Amino acid sequence: MQDFIYTGHPGRVIFGSGTVARLGDEADRLGVTRLLVLSTPEQVGQAEEIARHLGARVAGVYSKATMHTPVEVTADAMGMVERLGADAVVSIGGGSTTGLGKAIAFRTDLPQIVVPTTYAGSEATPILGETENGRKVTTSNARILPEVIVYDVDLTVTLPVSMSVTSGLNAIAHAVEALYAREANPIISLLAEEGISAFARSLPAIAAQPDDRAARADALYGAWLCGVCLGSVGMALHHKLCHTLGGMFNLPHAPMHTAVLPHAVAYNRSDAPEAMARVAKALGAEEAATGLFDLASGLGATMDLASLGMPRTGIDEAVDQALTNAYWNPRPLNRDGLRALLTDATDGVRPSRA
Repeated sequence: MQDFIYTGHPGRVIFGSGTVARLGDEADRLGVTRLLVLSTPEQVGQAEEIARHLGARVAGVYSKATMHTPVEVTADAMGMVERLGADAVVSIGGGSTTGLGKAIAFRTDLPQIVVPTTYAGSEATPILGETENGRKVTTSNARILPEVIVYDVDLTVTLPVSMSVTSGLNAIAHAVEALYAREANPIISLLAEEGISAFARSLPAIAAQPDDRAARADALYGAWLCGVCLGSVGMALHHKLCHTLGGMFNLPHAPMHTAVLPHAVAYNRSDAPEAMARVAKALGAEEAATGLFDLASGLGATMDLASLGMPRTGIDEAVDQALTNAYWNPRPLNRDGLRALLTDATDGVRPSRA
C-alpha cells in the first residue's frame, strides 16, 4: 500500500426523488431567512418554481448566471446580495449557476444550498473558476464548498439527451484525472472508478430512454462521486487545457470537456498505465482514450472543437497559455505534444491506440 493523505470535506447531501420539498427544512436547519435564488436566464422559470418550497424565505431571484463565471456578473449579483440583505444563496441549475453561488460565498462566506439540474458535479467541490480578461483563474477555499446539496432525480428527467451526455462526460473528466492526480489516494480512486462506471451504465440507457428514472438516478449518483473526486485531489492537463480554452475562446463548458478528454488521456497514457487500466475497466472498454471517445461520439456528442467555436489559428496561443503556470501532470508538458493534442481535438479525430 502506498503512502497517502486523504482529506474529507464537510457537506450535507440530500439524494432522492422529490427532495426539493425539503428545501425549507434545510434553510431552517441553517438558520437562514433571506435567501437569494440564483439561476441562468434560461432556467429562471424552473428556479422560481423550485424556490416556492422556500416560501417567504426567498428574498429575491437573480437570473443572470453565465458560463465560466465572469467576474463582472458576480459583481452585479453582489449588488443584489447587499441590497436585499441576503443571508444565504440557493443555486438552482448547472455549473454556471453553481459557480456564481460559489463566487458570492467566497466573497461573503454566506451559506449555500445547491440544487443541481445537470451532472456537472462542481457542487461537491471547494473549487471556484472565474473568468476575467480572457483568463480563467481557479481558487480553492473552504468558503467555496456548499453547505447543502439537494439532489432531486426528478429535476434531471427532462434534461435533453445531448446535454446529459456532455454533462456526464464533463463529470467523468474529474474522475479520470483523480486516478492519476499527484494526490491520488485509495479512497478517491475507488470513488473515481465507481463514478465512471455509473456514467458508462447510465448514459447509454438515458440516450435510449430519456425518462428512465433508474438511469437518471445512476447518472446523478455518478455526478456526485465525480464531483467529490474533483474537490479532493488536484487535477492535471485536461482541466488546465479546458480552463485555458474556456477563458480564451468562451467555448461551451461541458461540450468542450467532452471533446478534449480523450486526447488529454491519450497524451498521458504512457505515464499513468495503472490509471488508464482502471478507466478502461470502468468503461468496459479495451483502452481508456478510445473508450472515452467511442462512448461520447456513439451518443452523438460533438467531438471537434472547431464546431464549438475553436479557431485553428488559436491553437498556438492556447498552447502558450497552457504552458504558463502549468498544472502538475504525469507526463511532462511539451509544446509539440500539446499542439498535436489540440490539433486532434480541434479536428475531432479518434485517438490512436498507440
